[in-house]
Amino acid sequence: MFFRPSFLLAPALLSGAATAFAAGFDDCPQFFSGKPPVIQGYGQQRALCFEEFAVLHSGQTKTPLYTAQRLNARMLNKAKDLKRNDKFYEEARLPESERALLSDYRRSGFSRGHMAAAGDMSTTFGKAQSYSLANMVPQDPTQNGKPWSQIEQDTRRYIRRARGDVYVITGPVFNSRQPRTIGNSGVWVPDAVFKMVYDPATGERWVHLQANQKSTRAGKPISYEEFVQRTGIRLLN
Repeated sequence: MFFRPSFLLAPALLSGAATAFAAGFDDCPQFFSGKPPVIQGYGQQRALCFEEFAVLHSGQTKTPLYTAQRLNARMLNKAKDLKRNDKFYEEARLPESERALLSDYRRSGFSRGHMAAAGDMSTTFGKAQSYSLANMVPQDPTQNGKPWSQIEQDTRRYIRRARGDVYVITGPVFNSRQPRTIGNSGVWVPDAVFKMVYDPATGERWVHLQANQKSTRAGKPISYEEFVQRTGIRLLN
């Protein structure tokens, strides 16, 4: 499937986009291979540091704009022995007007889709933190549970074979001036989701880009350069 969002123009055209807050990750620079990516066009941006990942969150979309992780084989070997708790929670560090609520997802028809995957987390605390709604986007249940889950597993398989740390950035693509929303908070539903993998040891980098639809199938990743061309999103500096 060839997905080509019109995201290149969308940020500048979004109506009512507020000026973004300064987004800094001074407390968790370890999750980035260079400078944290800058995402233009979405307001009320806040940087959130968690134990095992970082989130750039938008109070306009009520979702992450991306999550960032640094993973390696040792961490993933620890992660596979940890049980899921599935205790989703509202992110109290965000102002009430900027956060998604548990009630927004109820009967919405969408899953609470992890961007930083729970299966990547190597500590009990890190896994529990991954259930923050600041780490979630509304995902089609079939797409989330099947092809997207396959991508998460394939990414972990690669990292277990890698020689060192691998950087992973995951997030949504919004492709509309008037996006679909769920809940009273107006949580934006992405048109697509992406997962970029960058291995500094080899210089390899690629991106999985999937439409947020029931009909989506798992396919081959695209090059980082093609991802930038299609979406206008630059994740590496």
